[in-house]
Amino acid sequence: LSSVVVKITAICPMDVLKRVSDLLRWQYKNPNFKLPWKLNSFPVFSGLSPLYHTTTEPEPLTVEEERELEKAHDRLKSVCQRCQESNVPLLIDAEDTILQPAIDYMAYWSAIKFNTDQDRPIVYNTIQAYLKDAGERLHFALRESEKMKVPIGFKLVRGAYMSSEAKLADSLGHKSPVHDTIQDTHDCYNECMSFLMEKASNGSGIAVILATHNTDSGKLGARKASELGIDKENGKIEFAQLYGMSDALSFGLKRAGFNVSKYMPYGPVDTAVPYLIRRAYENRGMMSTGSLDRQLMRMELKRRLMGR
Repeated sequence: LSSVVVKITAICPMDVLKRVSDLLRWQYKNPNFKLPWKLNSFPVFSGLSPLYHTTTEPEPLTVEEERELEKAHDRLKSVCQRCQESNVPLLIDAEDTILQPAIDYMAYWSAIKFNTDQDRPIVYNTIQAYLKDAGERLHFALRESEKMKVPIGFKLVRGAYMSSEAKLADSLGHKSPVHDTIQDTHDCYNECMSFLMEKASNGSGIAVILATHNTDSGKLGARKASELGIDKENGKIEFAQLYGMSDALSFGLKRAGFNVSKYMPYGPVDTAVPYLIRRAYENRGMMSTGSLDRQLMRMELKRRLMGR
């Protein structure tokens, strides 16, 4: 087991996450706006971040909402403590921009509390490269973590809510927060990847999991690691793919000496299948690699049969 993953939506009611996100957005627009329940965290917005979700000043959290938020804090603390005791990284998954500010906030305060080992962060937050503000938010969070001398881990993904983000933004009269083209998303992913790898290579307390089914990004990451002289065994840089997807990429990276994880989601069919569909849509370019996987399996099967 190389890591575990948690979705904050599984430990905190979605309506509370929406309310917290609204309040955080309003405070970003109005710095004097007070949030008495807010704990120490890293920045969760940048100048490019979508703020159109919150058009009017939100009401303060009710007593019941604050109680639910505190319960979520306690649940996340419990998970973090178990991971810290077992020395297993905890990857906090990302959601759509309606909820993401609250998720970033919870990820970063838990990182401040539990990432005490300078060589191996426990808590990783997820950066979605398909968002136009991804690079800026990554830089701001990392700058604050360095200032506070808190090691931090990041999981870098492309993103999976293209359609819903575009529809919501359009309904509110705004441009989508998602990059206009898939190539822009690829470029953002690769730029964030290179930036994180450079940070991880210079001895700072940064670790990164490159979650990608894109062969070009995998090759670029492997080449960048070689150029930077990154130790492939120290856990600073890892790759990850979904179980059953892009196996050729996984095996190639593993043969090159990298740590590679196969991400295995599980749960009820009604939630697991939509999740997998979103992952497939997120990595539509990955579909072309499916034929490569099948070709390589046929070649290996033939080799074994002919070898008898």
